[in-house]
Amino acid sequence: MSDIPTTSTEATAGSPDAPAMPVPLGKGVRRFGRRLSDSALAYLLLLPSLIVFGVFAYYPLYRLFWYATHHQSRFRNRPATYVGFSQIRDTLTGTDFKDGLLHSGLFMVYTVPLGLILGILLAVSAHRRLKGIKIFQTIFSSTVASSVAVASVVFLTLVNAEIGYFRDVSWLSLKNPTSALFAVSLSAVWQNLGLTFIVVLAALQTVPDELIEAATLDGYGAIRRFFKITVPTISPALLFLAIVLVVFALQAYAQIEILTGGGPSGGTETLLFKIADPSGVRSLGEKASLSLGLFVLTAVVAGAQFGIMSKRVHYGD
Repeated sequence: MSDIPTTSTEATAGSPDAPAMPVPLGKGVRRFGRRLSDSALAYLLLLPSLIVFGVFAYYPLYRLFWYATHHQSRFRNRPATYVGFSQIRDTLTGTDFKDGLLHSGLFMVYTVPLGLILGILLAVSAHRRLKGIKIFQTIFSSTVASSVAVASVVFLTLVNAEIGYFRDVSWLSLKNPTSALFAVSLSAVWQNLGLTFIVVLAALQTVPDELIEAATLDGYGAIRRFFKITVPTISPALLFLAIVLVVFALQAYAQIEILTGGGPSGGTETLLFKIADPSGVRSLGEKASLSLGLFVLTAVVAGAQFGIMSKRVHYGD
């Protein structure tokens, strides 16, 4: 019996060095065709989004770069001349960009921390199981339904030095160019307060009651529970709000146009206000260069903010 030869299948069936069984050709072709059809379907589903991004984002960005690298003649019958990166360099190193950057930075410092703190305080105070609390929640979130123009006009009727209700404040007076930017910032904080309140309140409602009860049994007070339990749990929402409020601050324009018109003495002219250029003193190439600077600044600030704060963000399983 020992001299009976074994077949190749029997000899290699249990051997670890046995070669893998070849995949039938028809099965491999079907698998490749299935992957190809899945990829084609994925690209087909992404095609509408790619078209929208291409038309409304990528192409305008390309045109912006084109205008920034070309000098536009004031006479329409003359073609634009290519000047390279010299126009971008001169604009981004000039006083216009530096002043606008300073004002935009101050506006961001005034609005983002104050808006976050007030929104969190209102959301915590309204996160109660009390009769009639929905009325207060509606009042606190009502500013989300108001436009920037409405919020600015309402604030103008309060602090304007001539027609305002609080005339003694005189924040928008020509004699106080420094306080004018802070006054406009308060208008932006009030207008964005409803969004901050709604997002934080929704995040607070996702905090498990078991965590709060366990922390209470462990002897945690209200303040310690808030910073040790609540804040880490709602940190993704706070990160989202911080980035959104920074973008809103860097893109502020309507409040400044309605309340101060860029004054007094250019003290409230942010980067976006200089890009809009209501007085028309800048060329198209300069405004395109300022727009590229604002685009890069927004991307860098938002990316740095996400990179720094995301390390402290806790995502629950």
